[in-house]
Amino acid sequence: MRENGSMNAKLTLGPVLFNWKPDVWRDFYFRIADEADVDTVYVGEAVCSKRSPFYAPHIVDVIERLQGAGKEVIVSTLALIMNSREMNELRDTAGDHDLMVEANDVSACALLAGRPHAIGPYVNIYNEGTLKYFTDRGATRICLPVELGRDAMTALTKDTPAELEVQVFGRLPLAISARCYHARAHMLHKDNCQFVCEKDPDGLEVETLDHEPFLAVNGVQTMSHSYQNLSAELAEMQTLGIQHFRLSPHSVDMVAVADTYRKVLNRALSTEEADEQLQDLIGDVAFSNGYYHGAKGVDFVLTEPH
Repeated sequence: MRENGSMNAKLTLGPVLFNWKPDVWRDFYFRIADEADVDTVYVGEAVCSKRSPFYAPHIVDVIERLQGAGKEVIVSTLALIMNSREMNELRDTAGDHDLMVEANDVSACALLAGRPHAIGPYVNIYNEGTLKYFTDRGATRICLPVELGRDAMTALTKDTPAELEVQVFGRLPLAISARCYHARAHMLHKDNCQFVCEKDPDGLEVETLDHEPFLAVNGVQTMSHSYQNLSAELAEMQTLGIQHFRLSPHSVDMVAVADTYRKVLNRALSTEEADEQLQDLIGDVAFSNGYYHGAKGVDFVLTEPH
């Protein structure tokens, strides 16, 4: 039972954004099914369609294992559709009515219009008018863009039928491109990338010319170097009307990450203790929460411990 008014708070696990080896990817989801206290799990390739064939042999088993453990499963789509093959795959996914689908591209939103679906953080929903446009067309759950802060969340939670979700842990997806930065960093072309992104299970870290941590590269995706950590903001977001809190998978112990966030939601762990546990899990990487507080995204704004 959820405690202290947290009954309506749902903990979700976003799709794996990195190029993990297929058996690692499968075993990760099997462990999530068996051990992680999360309500919803997103499964599917959101970054690069060239990775999808490696996971295809395991996807049915993964979904069945998650559902058997009582998890809600949502299928995520690509964040950028660039050719007819990807469009055909998107049509196949959208045409499957057995599972809810998360649209990460406006073309997916169009294909899913008229039936209940989710929308991921890659679709630019920054104001009430845009939010209403998508909810009128069937969106029932929306993971807000990562740049939105508390004031924008306050405005968007008013008078919307959709359940709103916010990423509270993990590197932030900042941009996606037709170019593969990962391949270029290894002097390779995108069409012959040799899947070098699998060498960096949490993304390829990028430094400035002054050797300061800057960003992370994940194939065609640009991410924050820091890990978003909104454990201290969970209680306030619940009062705003946010109902779903997303953990983005990394190669750290995500079962332990989920346990920490669940305890904070249940008021069984202070945010100060949570931050200490999370820092131990991720190692020597900085936290950030600046976007939420209207500051620079890379900043980590300290709040009063509670």
